[in-house]
Amino acid sequence: MAHEVTVMGRDGCHLCEVAEAEVARICGELGVPWRAEDVDTDPEWRAEYGDRVPVILVDGAEHGYWRVEEDRLRKALG
Repeated sequence: MAHEVTVMGRDGCHLCEVAEAEVARICGELGVPWRAEDVDTDPEWRAEYGDRVPVILVDGAEHGYWRVEEDRLRKALG
C-alpha cells in the first residue's frame, strides 16, 4: 500500500522545522512521498491543529504531534 505523510505546521516554528527535516529523512529512506502544509493558510486547519503543531498525518489521519516518533512512524509506513 502506498502511503503519504503530511506535516501540518507554521512558518517560524522551530519544532515544525525539526519535524519536517526528520520526516524528509525518514520518508526519503523509505521512498514515501511527503509534504508540509501551513496551518495558518486555512481557518479550519488553524482551529484543528494550531495549538499542537507540528502535527504528523499518515494517509490523512493524525499520527502524532509535537515530535516525530521515528520507530512508530517507520512502523506505520512499513
